[in-house]
Amino acid sequence: MDIEASAKLELVDKFCYLGDMLSVDGDANAAVEARIRIGWNKFRQLVPLLTNKDVSGRPKRTWTEVVEKDCQACKLNKEDAMDCSKWGKLIKDVR
Repeated sequence: MDIEASAKLELVDKFCYLGDMLSVDGDANAAVEARIRIGWNKFRQLVPLLTNKDVSGRPKRTWTEVVEKDCQACKLNKEDAMDCSKWGKLIKDVR
């Protein structure tokens, strides 16, 4: 991008660059406020889902049940499941 010498640039106190707020004084307050505002906006978008009585917020299975199911799918016993490298490699192929 080439800016001519006669181009007039606007001087601003803060601006958004790649999703981050930058300010003239190098203060992080603008960035923090922007991130908080974005977080609240995303939360507000989810409020209808979070307050819906028909949606369950907790899965019905426990972690133990998930591991046991994965072990059955890979034909592993529980001792083999403790070997993370073996279990991780096999479960990736099954899923």
